Amino acid sequence: MKREQKTAEDAVSLVPRVGALAARAGLDWFLLALIAMIFLAYLFPQAGLDHEPLSLGDVASYGVSVIFFFYGLRLSPAKLKAGLSSWRLHVVVQLSTFVLFPLLILPLHTLFEGGDKEMLWLGTFYLAALPSTVSSSVVMVSIAGGNIPAAIFNASISSLLGIFITPLWMGLFLTASTEGFDIWSVMGKLVLQVLLPVILGIMLHRYWGSFAERNKKQLRLFDQSIILLIVYTSFCESFARRMFSGYSIIDLLTLGAAMIGLFFLVYGITNGISRLLGFNHEDRITAIFCGSKKSLVHGTVMSKVLFPNANMVGIILLPIMMYHALQLLAASIIAQSTARKAGLEVQGE
Repeated sequence: MKREQKTAEDAVSLVPRVGALAARAGLDWFLLALIAMIFLAYLFPQAGLDHEPLSLGDVASYGVSVIFFFYGLRLSPAKLKAGLSSWRLHVVVQLSTFVLFPLLILPLHTLFEGGDKEMLWLGTFYLAALPSTVSSSVVMVSIAGGNIPAAIFNASISSLLGIFITPLWMGLFLTASTEGFDIWSVMGKLVLQVLLPVILGIMLHRYWGSFAERNKKQLRLFDQSIILLIVYTSFCESFARRMFSGYSIIDLLTLGAAMIGLFFLVYGITNGISRLLGFNHEDRITAIFCGSKKSLVHGTVMSKVLFPNANMVGIILLPIMMYHALQLLAASIIAQSTARKAGLEVQGE
């Protein structure tokens, strides 16, 4: 009886420990909500397709512009200026984000071209062409004791560069394979939906920037809600048209393994380049975390513009969703291990 009671008490005490570990690893409610959206889309695809009384897809489209307006509103010109000096670090991060990633995935196209798995390769290449994530990159750099001003600069500049570079990379394949894809039309839509709201936000930073900082938790909740809506409507289209019928559980597990492998490959290459260039400890941490991360926010919102064939978007988003979850888990473990070795205080402990 005592043994059973002790076992029950151990099980109960394990719950908060697992929850704390999951939170520290970045496995928060948002990742669980992403999975829930996929299941909801599978069970109730019609809700994401209906245009009456309200089109959820249209709501998501307008929400994209609002997301980037508040992103611009939170961009502090002073913080960006503070990170300008480390130009070699910036070059390494941006080349890793926009050149190294695509060049690692590009040669694999011949293995999938014309096959039933080519769509997953296209989604992986889309992941490779995306900019770095902002918030989690800065958080990981902060935990590991890196160069925070440079991290803010690189993550922010990466987001702006991605508006132009990502469509250019994707145009290599979408122009020929996707009906109705016009690179200039896409660039125009991205300028209107993404760049202009960011510029407007930056211009109003001096007036409303403090408001955005005070309410960043609420604004982050809004961002996540729009992303969940985009994921739901995208997967509704894909499930309704049976786009996943040719993929097995083994295919998805293989994709997950490939995503974590890609993260560690880029992490290792960026780390090696940083050491060869003689970066100090802080700059090397910033290079490897900012240069190996990819933005789920940009991936979801830009997919609405880049892929006019809505039923394929669910498959296209699979690699970035997997990479997002796995990069948070791996980067969090590495960042906290680095902090302990350096004798820094680990957040959450």
